[in-house]
Amino acid sequence: MTTGKGMLAAALFMVAAVFAQDAHHQGVNQRGDHVMGFSHEKTTHHFLLYKDGGAIEVTANSATDTESRDQIQTHLGHIAGMFAKGNFEAPMLVHDKTPPGVPALARLKDQVTYQFSKTERGGTIRITTKNVEALAAVHEFLRFQIADHRTRDTGEVK
Repeated sequence: MTTGKGMLAAALFMVAAVFAQDAHHQGVNQRGDHVMGFSHEKTTHHFLLYKDGGAIEVTANSATDTESRDQIQTHLGHIAGMFAKGNFEAPMLVHDKTPPGVPALARLKDQVTYQFSKTERGGTIRITTKNVEALAAVHEFLRFQIADHRTRDTGEVK
């Protein structure tokens, strides 16, 4: 009887954890749509890690969706400028907490470069640094983004 109650309690805990994760992810999507200015359903995010930093890529899912493309380009251009100044308010608003790596990235802002470029369907922010601590922070930040946005990117350094 005790084993059955324990198993039931464990199962209920697991169900509650799944609902909490889904609620958090739904919140990330809703807050993200508001903060970024485009729909997560019409766009795709990728967070890539490189030996010298990484990249944030966002594309419109449809080649004919010029509205999303333009919104992505406006947002990423703005974000690259904010990040370069050590301002990470947007990701804090989207994720409802300070993402890992942000305190170091803000402190080491002069050691990190954020280069925005337009792509056919959106844009990319290329993040580079030669500072070892900043590089670890970039990777930590991007891996958090992969997990919280559920992008299925590998998080492996290429």
